Amino acid sequence: MEFFKKTTHLRFMEKRKVWYGVSALLFVASLGSLATRGLNLGVDFTGGVTIEAAFTREAPIDALRAGLAAAGFVEPLVQNFGTSRDVAIRLPPPKGQTSDQVRAGVERVLRSIDEGVEVRRVEIVGPQVGQELRTSAWQSLLATIILIFIYVLVRFHTIKLSSGAIIAALHDPVIVLGFFSWTGLTFDLSVMAAILAVIGYSLNDTVVVYDRIRERFETSKRSSPIEVLNLSVNQTLSRTIMTSSTTLIVGILVGTYSSIYVSAAVALDMGLKAEDLFPTSKKMAIDNMP
Repeated sequence: MEFFKKTTHLRFMEKRKVWYGVSALLFVASLGSLATRGLNLGVDFTGGVTIEAAFTREAPIDALRAGLAAAGFVEPLVQNFGTSRDVAIRLPPPKGQTSDQVRAGVERVLRSIDEGVEVRRVEIVGPQVGQELRTSAWQSLLATIILIFIYVLVRFHTIKLSSGAIIAALHDPVIVLGFFSWTGLTFDLSVMAAILAVIGYSLNDTVVVYDRIRERFETSKRSSPIEVLNLSVNQTLSRTIMTSSTTLIVGILVGTYSSIYVSAAVALDMGLKAEDLFPTSKKMAIDNMP
């Protein structure tokens, strides 16, 4: 299945330095937000209690906060999710209480406000477990990026392509993390899994583009590197968009964009040539052509 009926002829590489600037701006802004605002870490990473409840009418958020505080729950975080009747409650890790005791205490507060309220989920994560999960998550992200660099280097035999791929692999998660920092959305294990998925889709797109670049260098020996990369990106653009369309919109934009303006463009500016992609025998054959 193709997104476009005909191959596009967009001149991507000519504008690459403009998009370098856009990437740099987003990247720096994301790092700045992460350094100053941080992430709104979920219970998965911080430890604590998460409770989801559905009211029969619009949930009175302020009354809920006041009721939970009066019942002895310290610093309750209460917010809507989905609809105005759905509420997510986050509490610090309970001391000396079981999940049943916490649930019963919260339910008493909820039913004092709305007798028909439905408690849908109660989840308790200890602070020790939260710390271990946070450490494991960042280690997984770092290991993924290192393995991507090694994989692309081995597959394409040149650090010029591998560098483009690793920069894209850093570019995507940092900007997605920046998005979560800017918006204050809860960052939990499911989001970390989504970030790894975005990296995976971006890598898949990058490998498809790199394979086509190698093919075009072999079949279009008289074309300049910029022409080869433009042609390769255009020929894979339809597949790239179709592949990425199963991810969230942030992943689509960042993953597809970096496959074009980060990975391929970096390789071009590092002086990528046909000789970088083929064994010595093929280089000699190319050099001996009339």
